[in-house]
Amino acid sequence: MQTELSHRLATRYPIVQAGMVWTAGWKLAVAAARAGALGLIGAGSMKPELLREHIRKAKATEVAAAIGVNIPLIRGDVEALVQTAIEEELKIIFTSAGNPNAHTKKLKDAGCFVAHVVASVKHARKAEEAGCDAVVAEGFEAGGHNGVDEITTLCLVPQVVDAVKIPVIAAGGIADGRQMLACLALGAQAVQIGTRFAATLESSSHPLYKQAVVEAEDSSTMLVLKKVAPVRLKKNHFALSAFDAQQHGATKEEEVELLGMKRELLGIFEGDLEQGELEMGQSSGLVREILTCDQVVQKLLIEYEEARQSLKRINNPK
Repeated sequence: MQTELSHRLATRYPIVQAGMVWTAGWKLAVAAARAGALGLIGAGSMKPELLREHIRKAKATEVAAAIGVNIPLIRGDVEALVQTAIEEELKIIFTSAGNPNAHTKKLKDAGCFVAHVVASVKHARKAEEAGCDAVVAEGFEAGGHNGVDEITTLCLVPQVVDAVKIPVIAAGGIADGRQMLACLALGAQAVQIGTRFAATLESSSHPLYKQAVVEAEDSSTMLVLKKVAPVRLKKNHFALSAFDAQQHGATKEEEVELLGMKRELLGIFEGDLEQGELEMGQSSGLVREILTCDQVVQKLLIEYEEARQSLKRINNPK
């Protein structure tokens, strides 16, 4: 049953909207699902009861079957978040930032499809051994928390495809259809996209944050807080302060103190462009306007087909 579900999800939903903190509430997930993508609610910025509320609102729509949730396993209340998803009979669970062995069996016993986000071949194999139905191979171009080895999407995806037998979803720095085609050519069965969906009308992130994504260029982001957990975010006062501390040998404790509390909330949800943590991927340089989810998905598919046809012309010149 799970093998059939894995195949159906990978073929029916070639685009997955990432479950981002302070961005991916039920409205974004539902809008993405209505556009033909797999929509994910981001539990990373929610308490269990708030997650329950978002799940119930999503389940009340006609696209409930195309809605899942992303649960960061590093959360202190992860047990309650997992239990909430099970109690609400949500059948699509993406996990990240932690050991998949801890919760995969429980989720699978509840009939869930489980995908785990990984940043290396080693962790992809561990996810497969834990019983996950798929892995999200995320390169360090991605916004937010990244792997310590800093492996790019272009290099990570084919190595993970070669290493595991379960479906691979490519992620990290993907924002247009050309990149989608490239990832599928590398062996991925779908792509997970975050930053492009963060700058949509249905996203719950602050309008100033969305505009910051639109205004970003190729070199606008940086990776900081490496002793805590590598985070990719847009350059601003906080990011440059964190980088300066990093360059001057700040300890992990000093980085934690600099990070303080609720920097993500401050930047992404409240729109503080200087003191907040403006998590976004390198793909932000490709985002040029704030669109609806439907417009994003349609644009991705058009770009994908144009790129595919372009390759056909190159391979079959007349």
